[in-house]
Amino acid sequence: MRSTDFAPLNLSDYELSPERGFLPNDPLGCLPDSFMLNDLGRELPKLLSARTVRRYIDGQRQLLPSIPSTWRTEDYRAAMRILSFAGHAYVWEVPDQPAAKLPPQLATPWHDIAQSLGRPPVLSYASYALDNWRRLDKTKPIQLDNIVLLQNFLGGLDEEWFVVVHIQIEREAGPGLAGLLRAMKGAAGNKEEEVLLGLKSLASAQTAMRNSLLRMKERCDPYVYYNRVRPYIHGWKNSPSLPNGLDYEGVESYAGQLQQFRGETGAQSTIVPCLDAGLGVAHAPDPLTLYLQEMRDYMPPRHRAFLETLEKTTDDHGRPLLAGYVRDRKIHTPDLWTAYCACIDLLAQFREIHIGYADSYIHRQHQSHDSNPTAVGTGGTPFMPYLQKHLDETKQALVQ
Repeated sequence: MRSTDFAPLNLSDYELSPERGFLPNDPLGCLPDSFMLNDLGRELPKLLSARTVRRYIDGQRQLLPSIPSTWRTEDYRAAMRILSFAGHAYVWEVPDQPAAKLPPQLATPWHDIAQSLGRPPVLSYASYALDNWRRLDKTKPIQLDNIVLLQNFLGGLDEEWFVVVHIQIEREAGPGLAGLLRAMKGAAGNKEEEVLLGLKSLASAQTAMRNSLLRMKERCDPYVYYNRVRPYIHGWKNSPSLPNGLDYEGVESYAGQLQQFRGETGAQSTIVPCLDAGLGVAHAPDPLTLYLQEMRDYMPPRHRAFLETLEKTTDDHGRPLLAGYVRDRKIHTPDLWTAYCACIDLLAQFREIHIGYADSYIHRQHQSHDSNPTAVGTGGTPFMPYLQKHLDETKQALVQ
């Protein structure tokens, strides 16, 4: 999409909002007329603590006899959340002795719900964070002292805090995405003041996101995260413990073939890729860029479409629309360049903080079993060298 063809994007067309970013309206806590699933979600932390998840699920004839015709999108998302947590708890109940197959009463509804949502049947960031919160006081905003999780694995302060910090960042991204679109629209219409105001709004949101990320260690200890939180969010692709994948018994379309899916990871969040696309930050091909491209398969389809639209929005010279516009005015309108550089710098700061956490929460933690490998992220890929490379490429945007 060239600047001459630019049509202003509406966040609502992509299931986004300026107030909540990629977060939906308040997710459902309970499913209507689905006692078995509601009960499973409620009891899951206790079952997992007692290591009786497999026994409980194996003892049920059906978890979801059929999908009600009256279900709305939010019902599907709530069911996907419960089934995803249950599926991972079943597989990783004993982290160093994972189950190699899922029983049909779990595999079949999980697959069917996932198909309806356009995502694979595995725990993804959408179910782990985006659709997994409630406000303690619905008259107050989405903020760290007013949100808790709807679903946990073992539960506890560290698990809760790790996820709600991500939820807070998602909410704070909303005004920033609106600012980014304002700046892009201004660039397409050659309105410098609109570009400047949009970039300033984006920077303000990025500052809030950075400050929230900096709070992670307040209530999430690296040792506890590594040993009590992380083991249950792994997938079954590139997994030493499940090298061939997982058998989804009863799913006809799989025809008995083992399936390999990545584990839940923040790389499935759409925020940073959207900032890269909107600000024109390019990354040379490497294993991480290939991995991040794959992570799009785990995003909600409308979020993925928004990202792809941003990437296609270029000027008449084929350059990223906003970055090209600002660079052309670097000398004559330095305020624009300063505002743009502030956004790039904040994106680099966000990446740098993340690298520090990847090091302290994962890389430095010792491992004693194959199911929780130190060298790879929860998605199943080596990460440290490439995270640094992507940080360096972000900073490079300041000198181009």
